[in-house]
Amino acid sequence: MPPLPKQKQSRTRRDKRRTHDSLKTSNLVQCSNCGEMRLPHRVCPECGHYKGREVFEVEE
Repeated sequence: MPPLPKQKQSRTRRDKRRTHDSLKTSNLVQCSNCGEMRLPHRVCPECGHYKGREVFEVEE
């Protein structure tokens, strides 16, 4: 049998371990072409532009 803990861990120790488990908010930036919010360093899904040039055409 594997070793078992001798005592119950306190809520404080348990919560200290879980401090990094929370979800982080995604930081969005405004598209320079259409003004929609998008992820940084990604092509805008609304207009298809990235860094001032059209990367792909968006079908309506």
